[in-house]
Amino acid sequence: MGDQKRIPLVIMRGGTSKGIYIKENDLPENPKERDDLILRIFGSPDVRQIDGLAGADPLTSKLAIIGPSSRPDADVEYTFAQVSIHERLVDYNGNCGNISSGVGPFAIDESLVRAVEPVTRVRIHNKNTDKMLYAEVQVRDGKARVKGDCAIAGVPGTGSPILMDFASTAGAATGSVLPTGNVVDVLETSKGPVEVSIVDVANPCVFIRARDVNIRGTETPAEIDGNADLLEYLEEIRSKCCAKIGMASSPEDATRNSPAFPMVAMVSEAADYVNFTNGDIIHKEDVDFVSRLMFMQVLHKTYAGTATACTGAAAKIRGTIVNQVIPHIDEIETIRIGHPAGVIPVVAAVEGTEVKKAALVRTARRLMEGYALVPDET
Repeated sequence: MGDQKRIPLVIMRGGTSKGIYIKENDLPENPKERDDLILRIFGSPDVRQIDGLAGADPLTSKLAIIGPSSRPDADVEYTFAQVSIHERLVDYNGNCGNISSGVGPFAIDESLVRAVEPVTRVRIHNKNTDKMLYAEVQVRDGKARVKGDCAIAGVPGTGSPILMDFASTAGAATGSVLPTGNVVDVLETSKGPVEVSIVDVANPCVFIRARDVNIRGTETPAEIDGNADLLEYLEEIRSKCCAKIGMASSPEDATRNSPAFPMVAMVSEAADYVNFTNGDIIHKEDVDFVSRLMFMQVLHKTYAGTATACTGAAAKIRGTIVNQVIPHIDEIETIRIGHPAGVIPVVAAVEGTEVKKAALVRTARRLMEGYALVPDET
């Protein structure tokens, strides 16, 4: 290809995100060389990512690095990377549940895992968190099935269901389900004290009441992202919590070097609201509570997979802010989270703070396979 080199890769939709999937052996071992190549493939930093393959949105600027595992209890090793759009930064501080849902089908289709019909269970070692994920993937003729009748909010049409179990990811980033030891902490902020619940399952999340940051909790992405004062305040809360649980040395360090995690979720009681993607009314009877999730300092247009697992677990831990907004939570096994584009269910079971189950259903589809062309700098 003349003065460009070819990098084999696959572009997949995983859940409500889209990412690039690359085999570990096709990236340099040297961390700086690896990150430089990743940034070049994605076209970062650039607000449009016009000279790369990413889509100028945090939900489409994601990477999965996959290879065989040396662990006897795992089939594949998987590293997730959030590629910054605005900075020369590849963030490995957490995982993405939606992108994780594409790892099983990728591993099967690339013959990294033996296909077993009708369902192949793929044991995934996530290297970001050093935790195990388990994917149950439907298989036909040696390949992951794509067609099916499973619909997930935020994705047009239907697909083959992939069951993702995150129960073994408790304490993923901090080593504890409750990193501070408390179900609720009082955080001192520039606007006064605010109550937060910090829970670490799949990825750490900071939960706050929507009303405590002066919103209803049913806002659209445009309403949240257009409120500069709110965004600044939410980042203050997030960065202070990040430092509080030891993921950064200071709030400033958190903003600079750990912009993706922890995530912040603003929760409120069940209410009617409008699905921003199609104008349909989502009725309060169809959700158990409402949440708006921040990711990379903007509102997630749906709901992150890891945050779904974490939110489900938090709902089952007595006394957390999530637990407080759901009436009769003890009678509910499948928890319905109302997000901007619909409803996502999560099956959660917790005994004390021991997570027994945190499972959700996703779909995934291979969109493109081939080569990225990158200018040869040598």
